[in-house]
Amino acid sequence: MNYRHRGAATTLGFKGTELMPAAHAQARVRSKKGYTAIEVEFHGLDNPKTFGNEYLTYVMWAITPEGRPVNLGEVVVGNMSSKLDVTTDLQAFALIVTAEPYYAVRRPSNVVVLENEILEDTVGTTQAVDAKYDLLERGGYLPTGYNFDPVVLNAKLPFEFFEARNALRIAQSEAAEKYAGDTYQHAVRLMNQADQYAIAKHIDKKSLISVSREAVQTAEDAREISVKRMETERIDADARAAADREAKAKAQTMSAEAATADAVRARDEAERQKRQAQADAFLQQQAAQVEAERNRAAAATAAATADGQLQQAQREKTELRAQLLQQFNTILETRDTARGLVVNMSDVLFDTGKQALRPAAREKLAKISGILLTYPGLKLGIEGNTDSVGSDVYNQGLSEKRAEAVRSYLAEQGIPGSSMTAVGLGKTQPVASNSTAEGRQQNRRVELVVSGEVIGTTIGELRMQPAALLQPR
Repeated sequence: MNYRHRGAATTLGFKGTELMPAAHAQARVRSKKGYTAIEVEFHGLDNPKTFGNEYLTYVMWAITPEGRPVNLGEVVVGNMSSKLDVTTDLQAFALIVTAEPYYAVRRPSNVVVLENEILEDTVGTTQAVDAKYDLLERGGYLPTGYNFDPVVLNAKLPFEFFEARNALRIAQSEAAEKYAGDTYQHAVRLMNQADQYAIAKHIDKKSLISVSREAVQTAEDAREISVKRMETERIDADARAAADREAKAKAQTMSAEAATADAVRARDEAERQKRQAQADAFLQQQAAQVEAERNRAAAATAAATADGQLQQAQREKTELRAQLLQQFNTILETRDTARGLVVNMSDVLFDTGKQALRPAAREKLAKISGILLTYPGLKLGIEGNTDSVGSDVYNQGLSEKRAEAVRSYLAEQGIPGSSMTAVGLGKTQPVASNSTAEGRQQNRRVELVVSGEVIGTTIGELRMQPAALLQPR
C-alpha cells in the first residue's frame, strides 16, 4: 500500500496465516510530514514458544516494494490484546508479524503469523509487486547440532530478561566470541549485570529491563558482526582457491602452447631448408644452358616458386585453423564459420542477470588467453547475446556489460586491446527459439569470434544493431 504524503488517516486489517489462523488485528495509518504513524491492536496471538524454544516474542515488519524488511517494533503478548504504536519514514510498504527469539533481530524469520489485508474503507494506492525478501528458516538462528537450552520463564522477572538470554546464546552459537570478541564480551557483562538485578532480594524491574534491552541490542550487534566476518572469510577463501586454479590452468596451457610453437618453428625451418636446397640445385643445373634458355628457365622457376609458396602458406593456415579449432573445443564449444572460429560461452558462466564472471568462466578464459597469446596475428571479436525475456533496454545493457566483462578480463591476461573489439547484440541474434527454456538458455551467450590472416580469415565489420560498439581501453 502506498500511503500518500500527508494524506488522510486510514484503517488496515491483519489476518492470521495458517500458522495462527485465529490471530487478527486492525491498524490505523496516518501519513505525516516526514513520517508515517502506525497504531495497531492485535488479538488472538498465542504464546510464541509454541513454534520452538527459541521464540519468545513477536516483531512487526514493514516490507518495501524492493523486498527490504524494516523492524518496526516488538509486539508483546497480553492477556486479551496487544497494542503497538510506531512510526516509519517509509511511504509504500506491506506489514507482517513474525515470531522471533528477541525484539532486536534484523531479519524476519519464516514464522509469519499475521499479514496485512486491504479493507473496503482503506484509503491509499495499492501496488502489486513481486517483492522478493529472505525469511530465516525455523531453527535458522542456531547452527546444526547446537543444543538450545530451553527458556524457563519466571513470572517474577520481566520478559526482556529472557530475551536477553536468548540473544546472548544465539550470538554465542554464531561464534561471536571469536569474530566479535569485544562486542560479545560487552554483552556478557550486561547479562551478568542483569543476572545480579534478577537475584536481588528486592528486584529493581526498571533497571533490570533497561540493562536487559541493552544486552539484547549488544548481543545482536555481536551476532551480526560475526556472521559478516565469517562470510568475508568464506568469500576470501573461495577467491584464493579460484585464483590458484586459474593460475595453474594458465601455466599448463602456456607450457603446452610453447611446446607446440617450438614444433611448428622446427617444421617451418626444415621446409625452408628443403626448398632452398631444391632452388640451389635447380639454379646450378640451369647455369650450363644458353643465355636465352637460362632466362626462360629463371622466369619459370620464379613463377613456380611463388606458386609453391602460396600453396604452402595456404596449407599452413588450414593446418593452424584446424589445430586452433581442436584446442578451443577442449575448453569451450567451438565451431568453424565463414567469419572465423566461434567460441561459445554459455549463460551458466555468469550469475543470473549479472555481468560478473564466475570463477569457472575466468578459468576457461585464462586457458583461451594462453592460446591467443601464442599467435599474435589473431583478432578477437566479443559478442554478447541475451534471450527475449525482459525489455530491449535491459537486454541490450546486459549483453554489452557481459561482452565488456570478457574483454576486460582478457586484457588483464595480456591480450592487446588493439586486437579485440566487444559489442552487445541484446536479443537480436537468437540461435534457437525463445519459446522454450532450452532455446532461451542457448540464446543467453557470449561468443568469441577468432579470426585473422594467420588462419585465413578476417573478422571484417562486426554486426552492428542498436548497441553501440564497446571500444577497447
